[in-house]
Amino acid sequence: MNSAVVAVSVLVAFVFGYRFYSKYLIERVFKLDEESGPTPAVELDDGVDFVPTSKEVLFGHHYSSIAGAAPIVGPAVAVIWGWVPAIIWVTLGTIFMGAVHDLGTLILSMRYKGHSIGQLASGIIGKRARNLFLLVIFFLVWLVIAVFALVIANLFVSYPTTVLPINFEIIVALLIGWWIRKKQGKLLWPSLLALVSLYLMVWVGTKVPISIEPWFGEYQTMAWIVFLLIYSYVASILPVWLLLQPRDYINSHQLIVGLALIITGLIIVHPPIVAPAFNFAPEGAPNWFPFLFITIACGAVSGFHGLVSSGTTSKQVACWKDVRPIGYGGMLGEGVLALLATLAATTGFKSIEGWHNHYANWQGAKGLYSAISAFVGGSSQFIVGLGLSEEFAATLIGVLIVSFAATSLDTAARIQRYVISELGENWNLPILKNRFTGATIAIGSAFFLMLVQAGGKGGLILWPLFGAANQMLAALSLIVITLYLLEKGKRAWAYLIPAVFLMVITVLGLGIGIHGFFQSDNYLLTGLSSTLLLLELWIVAEGWAALKRVRAGQRA
Repeated sequence: MNSAVVAVSVLVAFVFGYRFYSKYLIERVFKLDEESGPTPAVELDDGVDFVPTSKEVLFGHHYSSIAGAAPIVGPAVAVIWGWVPAIIWVTLGTIFMGAVHDLGTLILSMRYKGHSIGQLASGIIGKRARNLFLLVIFFLVWLVIAVFALVIANLFVSYPTTVLPINFEIIVALLIGWWIRKKQGKLLWPSLLALVSLYLMVWVGTKVPISIEPWFGEYQTMAWIVFLLIYSYVASILPVWLLLQPRDYINSHQLIVGLALIITGLIIVHPPIVAPAFNFAPEGAPNWFPFLFITIACGAVSGFHGLVSSGTTSKQVACWKDVRPIGYGGMLGEGVLALLATLAATTGFKSIEGWHNHYANWQGAKGLYSAISAFVGGSSQFIVGLGLSEEFAATLIGVLIVSFAATSLDTAARIQRYVISELGENWNLPILKNRFTGATIAIGSAFFLMLVQAGGKGGLILWPLFGAANQMLAALSLIVITLYLLEKGKRAWAYLIPAVFLMVITVLGLGIGIHGFFQSDNYLLTGLSSTLLLLELWIVAEGWAALKRVRAGQRA
């Protein structure tokens, strides 16, 4: 199968989804054209977390934050079941579930003064649901911080050519943030200059690789982890306009240009897909249903996105009309990344034998670094097809992966600070509402998790739960939105159907996982999976009770 035909077909589907389905959601479901009041960013502007932001800058922040390493890793693993199921799920999941979820959580948060999805659960479902939600959110973000910091650190070690261009972004971001906030300057020329300088630094990085092995030896990965966590702490407490927002903004330009290069190279080279269309019985792999839909979480639908939408993005939207391109359009952008990851992992081999060697069994294919290597190998060849050197192509792809992961890392740290603050409010502990205390707990707890296993790999112990926990959070967020719409007497099927589907998927996935972990004597994951399943069922029960209250009120 010609990979270019597949890519163009999916991109056209995304365009139609934005043009028609997002319009239906905006006009018929949420009736956003009736909104006339100020957004939370305008009403509650504090210069730190609530900051009215232009659509272009905020799209950059939102897109860069949601598009981490997961939409690369998930599809690159899931193709073990064949490329057709992966492409179908990325396409339909993005249009009818992921973008729907992201848009809904953003709008709902904005209608409730920028409250997080956990706080929204309190008002819509009940106070018990709020605390349960926050526990699930804390676990998911805790895991994201620990694993993403490890992934970035290992990429710095494996690709020392990425170190200089990635850290140069911080300097550029601070300058852009100062220019926008203090000088109220126009963005066009600074943005172009930043983009050119970032790509120039990619070339410089190929000439000046930076390795810290001479100073730290076998502890170089841990040294990078400490550096990244310190950076994340600082980024989470600084005013959002100074570092987090401008870094995501300039990163989004670099990432979009990088993805455009990959797509252009893909269309020019149009390599054949060598992977099998369907492969429902790979060695050692779990059943494709429900695990395909759990493995590809980010890139189809992701609960983490709801944390970004209701955690940071909702506090920065300057006007209501910006919601559609940011909320729905941002998820389509991540769908493009997942599409390219799928095609890179299915065309980047010279033959079907080469693909089968890489995906010989589940144990080898499911690893984080195995999936990343498949993406790097395939997408680099697309860029080489444009006449660029292999060294530059590999460095660029490495920079893109680290950039995607790094922007999600610092946003996750800020979100975790918000979660801890909300827990402090619920438990009447004012000290937890202090941003310095919250950031210390957020980063310190993740670092403690990493230290559980040598080399900072503690987070990988819990990583098998990430997909199910992520989809579980998405399902629960969709339930909250569904109940809100029913309470307001609005059309809810666009949220009810995805909510039910994801509930079935996650209950099955967690149930099968519990059995498998118990059979392999992994009692830690058995216990944690059981806890997640019980929390999910508990919140669903709370939601069902809330639904009955809504129906009783409507009958009255």
